[in-house]
Amino acid sequence: MRVVYLILFFAAVTSSVAVAQKKVKLKQADQLKGGMSPEGERFDRVLGSVIFVQNTTTIYCDSAHFFKKRNSLEAFGHVRILDGDSVTITAHKLEYDGNQKRAKLRNDVVFVKLAQATLYTDFLDYDRPRNEAMYFNGGKLVDSINVLTSRKGYYDLNASMASFKKDVDVKNPDYTMKSDSLQYNSKSKIIFFRTETTVVNKDTSTFVYQSGQYDTRTRRSDLSTGVGENTDYKITGKRYDLDALRKIYKVRGDVVMMSKKENLIIYGQSSDAYKDKGITKVYDRAYMAQVSDEGDTLFMRADTLVAIDNKDPKKKRLLAYHNVKIYRKDLQGIADSLEYRSADSTLFMYKNPALWTQGNQMTADSIHMLISHNTINRIFMISNSFVIAKDTLVNFNQIKGRKMTAYFADKKINKVVVEGNGESIYHALDEKDNSFMGMNKIICSNITIRFKDGKVRNLSFYKCPEAHFIPPHEIMEDDKTLKGFLWMEKERPLREDVVQSASIKRSGK
Repeated sequence: MRVVYLILFFAAVTSSVAVAQKKVKLKQADQLKGGMSPEGERFDRVLGSVIFVQNTTTIYCDSAHFFKKRNSLEAFGHVRILDGDSVTITAHKLEYDGNQKRAKLRNDVVFVKLAQATLYTDFLDYDRPRNEAMYFNGGKLVDSINVLTSRKGYYDLNASMASFKKDVDVKNPDYTMKSDSLQYNSKSKIIFFRTETTVVNKDTSTFVYQSGQYDTRTRRSDLSTGVGENTDYKITGKRYDLDALRKIYKVRGDVVMMSKKENLIIYGQSSDAYKDKGITKVYDRAYMAQVSDEGDTLFMRADTLVAIDNKDPKKKRLLAYHNVKIYRKDLQGIADSLEYRSADSTLFMYKNPALWTQGNQMTADSIHMLISHNTINRIFMISNSFVIAKDTLVNFNQIKGRKMTAYFADKKINKVVVEGNGESIYHALDEKDNSFMGMNKIICSNITIRFKDGKVRNLSFYKCPEAHFIPPHEIMEDDKTLKGFLWMEKERPLREDVVQSASIKRSGK
């Protein structure tokens, strides 16, 4: 029986302690007066240097109505709450429910989480058991890095996580953000994008993200599905890994990069941008599309495409390597690598380059193209130049030399000038019935070939030409080709060899 009494005694003591912990106590006041509410409820009216306590919570104010029976109070003037050693709240008015341990603070509310953040609002509800602060009708969270405002917000003190809803706005010396929903960890300083968020950087570049996170201390981002844009470029992708400190920006998945000024679009699955160096690489099924004024689109693919940006227009470049392929209706080409200089609209092809225009194949150690108004103006073939054209009888007309220049008019080859070590094989056809008459084989230092509708019209030879006309029955197999002849028709790119189906759909071409 004694054991039972002891158990009952300790239970009673424990119960009384628990009740005491729930009670709000008046610790200090200059004056205490009795009062009655309009509803007939009795309360104590306390005035001057008022202090209430409940467990680890202390409430200061100028005056208060203390409803002892229902364990609640209304505080007025210079209200201040100290909750533990990390939370301080100030306001002009407070309603506090001691049983629920919930506080409603109004007018010029300032909520301070020690060493983390300060929240400003006029309407704040603070739930002590859940350790959560909620505001509505507008609020602002400020820390050492960011200022975040919204119409509604929730601050989970346990997780140091602030959730912002409706008209969210973030201000930082390096950027601003706007969103409908966003979260911020005031301890780790990480922003979490929960809905579409627009970010405007200090350099006026703009990004729109669907989801992801941004570490405001390290300035690293891990984001998904977004669009980035500045005055010159626009880029989209499925995943972004951005390092603003090192200024390295990586985009993955269905990357589309558009140059607005040059009407140029680059597609790929991966993009790496090094802003300090002005270099952007696009790779993994990389393609390029450039639309001319006439609506024709030049497509190019390569293992890697590199855009080099520079304040000096002469230093801007577009590089392509390796396995370069080019396609346009009137032009196809291959090379190991390529360089395009926008300042003088010149395209350079290196290492085993070949070009096809209409029925003509052009090869050389290197090929340069001068482009005017997105149309080929001239092609320069440097060293071991070779032009082959197949006629209607499947004969191969050939011209070779040290250096050649091809001139174009109305998108068609108009003239080819050979300079040095010129050689030519030309098959003569009867103009009436198109029958084969024989073959002209000529060696000459310089040669000029004129074309009409893409076909050879006449040839002019300069500086001691040696010409031989060989009748059909005397032509030997070795006479039919010049040294170095290589017909590469099988390597001539088709549209489907160059343009990925996804790229066609996006470009609308």
